[in-house]
Amino acid sequence: MSFSNFIKRPVLSTVVSIFFVLLGTIGLISLPIEQYPDIAPPTITVRTTYTGADAQTVLKSVVVPLEEQINGVENMTYMTSQATNDGSASITVYFKQGANPDMCAVNVQNRVQQAQALLPSEVTQVGVTTEKRQSSNVIMYSLTTEDGRYDSQFVTNYNEINIAPLLKRIQGVGGVESPSTATYSMRIWLKPDKMKQYGLIPADITAALAEQNIEAAPGKFGERGNTAYEYVLRYKGRLATAPEYENIILTNNTTGQTLHLGDVAKVEIGTLMYNVNLLNNGQPAVMGMVQQVAGSNATQIATDVKATLEEASKSFPPGLEYTIEQDVTEFLFASIEEVVFTLIITLVLVFFVVYIFLQDLRSTLIPLIAVPVALIGSFLFIWIFGMTLNLLVLSALLLAIAIVVDDAIVVVEAVHAKLDQGYKSALTASIDAMNEISGAIISITLVMAAVFVPVSFLGGTSGTFYRNFGITMAVSIVISAVNALTLSPALCAILLKPKNEDETDETNKSIVDRFHSNFNHTFNKLTNKYRKGVENVINHKIIATLMVVAGIIVMAVLMSTTKTGLVPDEDTGTLFVTISANPGTSQARTQEIVNQVDKMLASNPAIRRREAICGYNFIAGQGSDQATFIIKLQPFEERSGGITARIKRFVKTGDVKELFINSMESTSVLGMIYKQTASIKDAQILAFAPPMIPGFSAQSGITMTMEDKTGGDLNKFFEITKKFIAELNKHPEIQNAMTSYNPNYPQYMVDVDVAKTKQAGIAPSTVLSTLQGYLGGLYSSNFNAYGKLYRVMIQADPTTRVRPDQLSQIYVRTASGEMSPVSEFVTLRKVYGPSNVNRFNLFTSINVSVTPNTSGGYSSGQAMQVIKEVSEETLPDGYSYEYSGLSRSEAESSNSTALIFILCIVFVYLILSAQYESYILPLSVILSVPFGLAGAFIFTNLFGHSNDIYTQISLIMLMGLLSKNAILIVQFALERRRMGMAIRYSAILGAAARLRPILMTSLAMIIGLLPLMFASGVGKNGNSTLGASAVGGMLIGTACQIFVVPALFAAFEWLQERFRPLKFNDDADPEIMSQIEQYAHNPQSRIETK
Repeated sequence: MSFSNFIKRPVLSTVVSIFFVLLGTIGLISLPIEQYPDIAPPTITVRTTYTGADAQTVLKSVVVPLEEQINGVENMTYMTSQATNDGSASITVYFKQGANPDMCAVNVQNRVQQAQALLPSEVTQVGVTTEKRQSSNVIMYSLTTEDGRYDSQFVTNYNEINIAPLLKRIQGVGGVESPSTATYSMRIWLKPDKMKQYGLIPADITAALAEQNIEAAPGKFGERGNTAYEYVLRYKGRLATAPEYENIILTNNTTGQTLHLGDVAKVEIGTLMYNVNLLNNGQPAVMGMVQQVAGSNATQIATDVKATLEEASKSFPPGLEYTIEQDVTEFLFASIEEVVFTLIITLVLVFFVVYIFLQDLRSTLIPLIAVPVALIGSFLFIWIFGMTLNLLVLSALLLAIAIVVDDAIVVVEAVHAKLDQGYKSALTASIDAMNEISGAIISITLVMAAVFVPVSFLGGTSGTFYRNFGITMAVSIVISAVNALTLSPALCAILLKPKNEDETDETNKSIVDRFHSNFNHTFNKLTNKYRKGVENVINHKIIATLMVVAGIIVMAVLMSTTKTGLVPDEDTGTLFVTISANPGTSQARTQEIVNQVDKMLASNPAIRRREAICGYNFIAGQGSDQATFIIKLQPFEERSGGITARIKRFVKTGDVKELFINSMESTSVLGMIYKQTASIKDAQILAFAPPMIPGFSAQSGITMTMEDKTGGDLNKFFEITKKFIAELNKHPEIQNAMTSYNPNYPQYMVDVDVAKTKQAGIAPSTVLSTLQGYLGGLYSSNFNAYGKLYRVMIQADPTTRVRPDQLSQIYVRTASGEMSPVSEFVTLRKVYGPSNVNRFNLFTSINVSVTPNTSGGYSSGQAMQVIKEVSEETLPDGYSYEYSGLSRSEAESSNSTALIFILCIVFVYLILSAQYESYILPLSVILSVPFGLAGAFIFTNLFGHSNDIYTQISLIMLMGLLSKNAILIVQFALERRRMGMAIRYSAILGAAARLRPILMTSLAMIIGLLPLMFASGVGKNGNSTLGASAVGGMLIGTACQIFVVPALFAAFEWLQERFRPLKFNDDADPEIMSQIEQYAHNPQSRIETK
């Protein structure tokens, strides 16, 4: 195929490239930005409340009927549920990745509707909500003050009325939740002594509210009449103030005596519940957790939320301010900035290496122009494929530099070879060179695409990762090939000059020229030694055989033994600390523990803000014994791990450790938190970072669930789980395994004497509903205020429900109208039970959090292997475990490395077989690839990294680049063989001809990726993993390949000709013959022609 028109028409070539750049720029501007591709599965949450009910009651009467109906909904993968002693029920349904979240929500809602008839009336009155969302937060913000001038009730309701509705209207926001329960409520605090005095029970109050706190539509006067006006009749509607509720009439007898609600109860505007308290840096606060809808753009949501908060803050009351406690985009943009900076350094280093080899600024300028065209042009196709600009795409572009540079170098080097042969015209040299290598460029492009395209069709979580990487690499390779066939040769024809004979004059040489001359002299000597080395390897076939066998063995062993993971954990600038006090601990004691921990955290210079939530735990849920801290660390620039920053901290503190350990990074802070809180003995404290990939769960580490499939006793299940956790903690791979679940909360079992209730003429339900009204509370009506609807709650005054003996002060009305103490019909028995009950796929479950010992050099994959081994040893029949969240995705993708390797190798082999019309010759390329993969694993282990997504994408890239180098050696050797050269010498000279460009490309990539390998900034773990595996693979792979590929070619070409003799090109091809002439007249080469 001739591409001479592009060389003769340079304007056409430049226009093609300008189009790529312009369209790529438009694509770049249009691309949404996010940390990782959208891999989180659609998640639907079903919630409701059964006021006053304990966990077991909620489970049996609410959760089970809903689960039975929801189970098996289309595309569902698994389902979790929780029932708590606060009466709340929640069911979370997870769907297959890629399922339509809207359809998932509709399908779940339809199933919920079918279960409505089976639910208690108290639950249907509150309502069952179905929402589509993901279980992690895009942004956590807080409203607080510096001086505590506003209490938690004010800030909570200011958020509910003015801020949350604004944020919910933002595109992509699935919900704005707050752990605070201090929303307004009309609290009717019943006085049991007064209620007894007037012969009333809570049901009477509920009835009075139902009669008098109503909205009504009386109608109109004058409709269709002959009057001049129509008059609309309007009723006063629901009551809105505490005095109005106090004036509700309960009884009014014939003597005119009226009993009002205010006579038997205290009425005030209070809060819905009093079980959660929030403090920000010690001041009352409210926190909002902004969650996203599946498939939405987290970065855009975060940007819009911050802009909305900033606009809303202009009208805040004096002293009120907002703070951002967690923002997923802070780490994202800092990481992108770091990768872009690395990209620029890589480009500079690459072109420095290219200049040393090409020794000509004009020649170096050609790849310098080609690389940005290919990289920027890629953004157009990334946008067309519906992808986003994320860290994987940027990593792919970083690795693509080497491949794109190589394409340009192949062209420049080929034209240089023509000019060295004596061509007097750069145009003619470019045309002849392209006629020679255009076929090789096209076939190489197909092979490279064959490496990256297959992995783009893998399913599941890891498939989404590979798709982003594979498509980006394939697109950049295709654009690079178009460049190599159009722009690069056109630039060669314009910029390159024929060799000037005067340049051989040694006296006129500058320092740079002398350096180039010495470099060339040294390289020629190296090339001659290389030819002898290759000849040696070919002559001693056992060397090549042993090298190939060793390479495959090392690769296979390291692939199976290297620790695994999904993505490396990074310092995101936010940490969580959860506190679980001893079962039954009062909120007052829990608050004391929180204050104690808060003082410890305040002393850490790396911590900027602490948000304390007393009464709520991100993992265990609500409870008086639960608490959570959200820790905002100092900005990244103040916690840098660079050498300069470490020296500054050493000078400031005088601590030598600062020179070796960055005490400001998140892992150091986590270690300090564990060290400081070790003195607190009556609470279980877990510190962790948020997950690297949003949308799965609230915590990093391994999230797993123990399952009891026997339906047995909870206490037995808990003991089995404790034994399992104890065994896990004995292994060095596990830093900490724990569960916040405990079935030993002190409780009282209520036994109703049915015989006595029948004697009194009442039903047991009457006694229990009376207890619920006084102790548990009843949601009895609604009222309107500030444009919102709030609940009216009935409950006994807090002072009258402190101790069990106060049951004698609560009275129930018998059939005769007399008032009898509840204690006559009820006995209390002290028992122990759970504060919440969890289920996983309809089985009772206990959630377990496992933190891998990453500081000890172990990965999550190794921790998972330990979990598997321990479960087989300790769990009896009927008990098992399941992973949830991101851990589930990691477990599913743990075996993907071998599959990807096989898939890529098979595709490359088939394409090469078609190209060479041989099933044997492609083996000379395929068998050389394991060296690079072994090198990648060696460096991965040396640097202590895991075989994760970053390692695997560098492996895919290495397969492509190493195959490319091998193909060019085979291609050049095959051309010489077809012109009649002996197999052995065609292999030697083919390899020698490609040595300079191979070393140029490999060294350019190795040196260019060194900043990535030794990364120290934001996202350093991912960057270092990518850099180490790519550098190791290229270094070891290239070093082995340049010797083994010629030997493999010689062996397999000989074998191929045994089956099918080669047809030699009898036509005198001037291009090939001139190249052979060049080597024939070189005294260093010994050519034998057949």
